[in-house]
Amino acid sequence: MANILPMEKKIQAIGALAEGVSIRSVERMTGVHRDTIMRLGIRVGNGCTALMDETMHDLPCQRLQLDEIWGFIGKKQANVKPEDSNLGDVWTFVALDADTKLVPSFHVGKRDAYNTLCFVEDLASRLAGRVQITTDAMNAYAGALERGFGCLLDYGQLIKTYRATELVPGRYSPPSLYSAEKGVVFGNPDPQYISTSFVESQNLTMRMHIRRLTRLTNAFSKKLENFKAAIGLHFGYYNFVKMHKTLRTTPAMAAGVTNTLWTVADLVRKTDG
Repeated sequence: MANILPMEKKIQAIGALAEGVSIRSVERMTGVHRDTIMRLGIRVGNGCTALMDETMHDLPCQRLQLDEIWGFIGKKQANVKPEDSNLGDVWTFVALDADTKLVPSFHVGKRDAYNTLCFVEDLASRLAGRVQITTDAMNAYAGALERGFGCLLDYGQLIKTYRATELVPGRYSPPSLYSAEKGVVFGNPDPQYISTSFVESQNLTMRMHIRRLTRLTNAFSKKLENFKAAIGLHFGYYNFVKMHKTLRTTPAMAAGVTNTLWTVADLVRKTDG
């Protein structure tokens, strides 16, 4: 199955998907049926997740920022019925290294204590030494980080308060930031590095490059496994292929995970069977 589609078509399709092009648009661009593109995206996305599991170990990260980004599967949470399985709100937990911009770990699940702990323990298993971590004010982080890292952690929170703004009827406008306060939770974090600005910028990158996370469209995922594969594809492409403008290299090269600049063709060959 993996060898039926010519490599040139695979590269074209995966490159477009990784840049946020919809499956139907890729179908029109490549002449490849959307079901074939979907299956290819799932294989490569799952392969990217496996690739990160294999390569992201003993990382020298020192300053990490953690955040979560919202999405949904099939329908929004308010419309979920008791018989619906794996539908409704889904959150992607993301850890980002402030120095190399590497994403060493991510986790897809509900925004609860169990999934927070799964995410933190996976992150802790990939790091080589003591780190400073900044999160938002979500309550589940403190216990999960203490359990996952023990004493090898300096942990600070950035607590942001938003003020609702008057909306014009029919116009979408998010609330504006009112205040941001830094707090030390445990350890000895450097106050000047208590920040979530880089990981919040990554949230925007995700919404721009993952069609399923584009707001106010019909591009949302219908199945959880497809959503997870799309997230895996994004972070495989982001870490190993996409050049970071400030670093002038890829995050994986900046962090020493690889010493070569990958192309989309390299990513496809290493992740598609």
